[in-house]
Amino acid sequence: MTTENDARPAPPPTSTSIVLLTLAHRIETELGTALAPLGLTVSRLGLLGHIAGVPGASFSDLSRMSGISVQSIHAAVKTLAGAGLVRDNTARAGAASTIELTPAGSRLLEQAMTAVSDVDGRLFGADADPILRQVGDAVRAAFGD
Repeated sequence: MTTENDARPAPPPTSTSIVLLTLAHRIETELGTALAPLGLTVSRLGLLGHIAGVPGASFSDLSRMSGISVQSIHAAVKTLAGAGLVRDNTARAGAASTIELTPAGSRLLEQAMTAVSDVDGRLFGADADPILRQVGDAVRAAFGD
């Protein structure tokens, strides 16, 4: 016989924030795994995407778009430049930087976006869990496809 003390408490109400954070963690893990063979992280992919999307972006522009400090952007861009993926077209010292992808950076970004597309297909495509397909459909409907 079950007594009141033996009863399990009801589960907490579903939190949209917690569900989305959990899903975001899964997506980031999947993307990280897919990008690793390319020598990229999710953060570096985002930075390359911002640089590609805003040719001639400054360090301050990239900081605002990424939500990362200017100092961290400087370090990340230095690493990307050292790898030959971006260049800073500053004409002279003291002038505002204009950062852009190199041809190698553009090729790597294209490869990375193929990896992202593969992850999208696995998580949200036709063969994915039906609930995740619905999430994918809702995101595409809300933000354009």
